[in-house]
Amino acid sequence: MSKGTVVLAYSGGLDTSCILVWLKEQGYDVIAFLANIGQDEDFDEARKKAENLGAKKVFIEDLRAEFVEHFIWPAVQANAVYEDRYLLGTSLARPCISRSLVDVARREKAHFISHGATGKGNDQVRFELTSYALYPEVKIIAPWRIPEFYNRFKGRLDLMEYAEKHGIPVPVTPKAPWSMDANLMHISYESGILEDPKSHAPVDLYLMTKNPEEAPNAPDVLEITFRKGVPVKVTNLKDATSKDAALDIFLYLNEIGGRHGVGRIDIVENRFIGMKSRGIYETPGGTILLQAHLDIETFTMDKEVRRIKQGLSVKFSELVYNGFWYSPECDFVRHCIQKSQENVEGTVQLSVFKGQVYLLGRESPKSLYNEELVSMDKQGDYDPCDASGFIRINAVRLREYHRLFLHQDE
Repeated sequence: MSKGTVVLAYSGGLDTSCILVWLKEQGYDVIAFLANIGQDEDFDEARKKAENLGAKKVFIEDLRAEFVEHFIWPAVQANAVYEDRYLLGTSLARPCISRSLVDVARREKAHFISHGATGKGNDQVRFELTSYALYPEVKIIAPWRIPEFYNRFKGRLDLMEYAEKHGIPVPVTPKAPWSMDANLMHISYESGILEDPKSHAPVDLYLMTKNPEEAPNAPDVLEITFRKGVPVKVTNLKDATSKDAALDIFLYLNEIGGRHGVGRIDIVENRFIGMKSRGIYETPGGTILLQAHLDIETFTMDKEVRRIKQGLSVKFSELVYNGFWYSPECDFVRHCIQKSQENVEGTVQLSVFKGQVYLLGRESPKSLYNEELVSMDKQGDYDPCDASGFIRINAVRLREYHRLFLHQDE
């Protein structure tokens, strides 16, 4: 007798294929759910594999446009960066995948959700917090936290052995000695030989970006137009290529950034669960957009509003990284950031070349830049004499503070 129906976040890889069969061994009916978020995957082959392994149903959903519009664009508006460097490619993908995973579970009246995330990582938190938020009564089956599972499968060899025994197709080529997660925003690499933080990344590791040393010797010059802090058009001034649909814009920026080796980082980060981990990431399109958005935002946003918004950006990045996309506080922060973007409108010109993004110029109908006011050649509506009082008032606090200490060592 079946213990019930479980929806498995399925990738088609060795781990989740073994988990699918293991769940069936435990007496569950398994529905496999695979999200297309831009990874290089043979989805037809993955479907056949899941069906052959005994999945009751297989759902494959194309979430690429949704991922860009509902998750990446809010991150662009926020200038979202975790610990000053990581652009959150995996962190943003997880709530997108989990929302659809939950939709399938509700639709199929499944009371269980399962995933292949490890017990040491961030993804288990992200998948499960989203699931509990959107489907409060759901039960989670996390095999890598179940002793009978992780004691049985202590490594890849144990999984390969199990796969052979149960007729699960295994890769015929050797697996890269590191773990990789890909979507249309980025590719992340960690674990394996990368766990030694002083070891250099192998030259053949990067799949999304060209080595900057081997990049073209001529830049691509782009114009990116923003409305309410969101890119609405990109034009390449070199060959007049133009894109104006959200997914097309992001894919094109990935192409240009990848060609020029933009968006590589190698960091040690703090996982939410409490340990540090070494990660290597490549985020070409996201890196271009971060630089362009920062530029148009500074050009069009009031100084004090932006100061508050910078703090919200840090908070937003931490919430997303830690898996709290569907929390009330993240909803509030997103709403505030969105409000701050109402006048973030205009066009930025930039050059992409040899691993770098160079800002060239910007224009906006909502610019707060006043050329006459700031000009060294015109007086404008400004009296320089006012600066004397401004400086003296600001000096009062400094003079009083240092009055106490200036002569104490004499």
